[in-house]
Amino acid sequence: MSSICGKGKSSWPELVGAKGETAAKTIEKENHKVNAQIVLDGSSGTFDFRCDRVRVIVDKKGIVLQVPVIG
Repeated sequence: MSSICGKGKSSWPELVGAKGETAAKTIEKENHKVNAQIVLDGSSGTFDFRCDRVRVIVDKKGIVLQVPVIG
């Protein structure tokens, strides 16, 4: 798949409902150009877009709530 950030996978809908740690490892394995960051839902963060970052939004139990995407 190609995106604004070049070739490579840019979203992981299949990881919604997975454990955050597992999701982060999967993302980094499938796209070596990104760093997956686990973020608790409701936490504050920056709004800048980065091609080397994927935020993995999790609930208090560590379960992925949203589709992880590059940004």
